[in-house]
Parts: sequence; structure tokens; C-alpha cells
Amino acid sequence: TWVLKDVSFKVAAGKTVALVGHTGSGKTSIISILNRLYPYQSGQILLDNQPLESYSLNTLRGSIGVVLQDVFLFSGSIVDNITLRNPSIGMDKVVEAAKMIGMHDFIMQLPGGYDYQVMERGATLSLGQRQLLSFIRALLYDPAILILDEATSSIDTESEQMIEKAIDTLIKGRTSVVIAHRLSTIRKADTIIVLDKGEIKEMGTHNELVEKGGFYASLIEMQMASINAANKS
Repeated sequence: TWVLKDVSFKVAAGKTVALVGHTGSGKTSIISILNRLYPYQSGQILLDNQPLESYSLNTLRGSIGVVLQDVFLFSGSIVDNITLRNPSIGMDKVVEAAKMIGMHDFIMQLPGGYDYQVMERGATLSLGQRQLLSFIRALLYDPAILILDEATSSIDTESEQMIEKAIDTLIKGRTSVVIAHRLSTIRKADTIIVLDKGEIKEMGTHNELVEKGGFYASLIEMQMASINAANKS
């Protein structure tokens, strides 16, 4: 049984492609094979016109920054979690990245600042704060390609606004493939790919797809209805 069927698209350098669709539509499968987490059985993926397999895993994964919905933080300091204990990254770079993401002031308010000890899996931090730390980590490594699963649920409005700004900072001028859930991120994407059961149903800009009144338009309507219902409650 093919997980992805006739999926074909191009991402130009410095552009953002948003993948949208229901659970099980194939979004995560696409970002997994881009990272060569598992092999694909047919077709071809080209990076700078070279087959993906022609790059060593170190080179490929060193060029791709991945920010997932489930952020992994280990027991250690804030700075260790950001740099992944890479001794070649100076403190000035860490602070610069934290300021760009908008987290520096928050970190400085913690006991010990950047030396604040994070519990296993970031238990002492909120979901939004953990997500923002992972953004600093990605920005610090300055990847040529960014893969972003930007879903966050149950976060406060302040964190959501910070995350929105942080996403803008991260994707600016960077080739990005985003599993998009926020309407703001979807709207800003250069191309939106609508997936369903492993197939591309629609492709285009936000305005083009809304005007078409098809699969994407109904997804947006459902999202707006759920946002309005949440606001009323």
C-alpha cells in the first residue's frame, strides 16, 4: 500500500511551502523522507539538482534544521539545550539567537539565567517556552533548509504571538517546508499543498485556493469555525 501517491512539487530556494491536510494525509511522511529517516521505493528527490542519496547523511542532516511539535529537551542547563553541548558555539551567538527569537528577557528572569537547569523533557517550562527554545536551537545552527512542524495546542496568547514572530524570523530567506496549522503561517506561504490520503488534492497560494472553493476552502472554514467556537467559550 503506497503511503504517498504521485506526490510531486518543487520548492525554490528561499521560498516557503506549507503542507496542510487532516491527520494521516501524508504530511509527516514527506518530511521524514526528506531527512532520509527511511527510504522511498519509487520516484526521485533532488536537492540542488542532485539526488538526495548522493549526499552523506552528515552533510544532508547538517544542512536541514528540523523543529518538531514534540520538542525534546534533556536534563541540563538552558544553554546546553540550545547548543546541544557543542563547544564551538560561543555564548554571544546563543544570546544573539535568543534575542532574535524574543526569548532572551524571559531566560534572564529565570534563576541562573542561561545556566537555569531544565528538568527532563523540559517539565519545568510551558509548551510554548519549550517550542521557542527549539526555535533558538534551529536558528543558531543556521540551516539552509528548515522543516517545521509548527503545531502547538493549549498555549497562552502571549506565547502564541511570540511563536508567530519566531516562525517569521526562522523562515525569512530560508528554504522552508512547513506542516502548517496556524492560519497566519499558511497565508504567508509561497505555495500551499493540500494533502489527503497521501495524494495532492490542491496546490497554490492562499487566495487562489480560497477562490477555488474546494478542499482547502472547506479546511479553512472548519478552522475558522473552531476558532470562533473557542473564543465564545
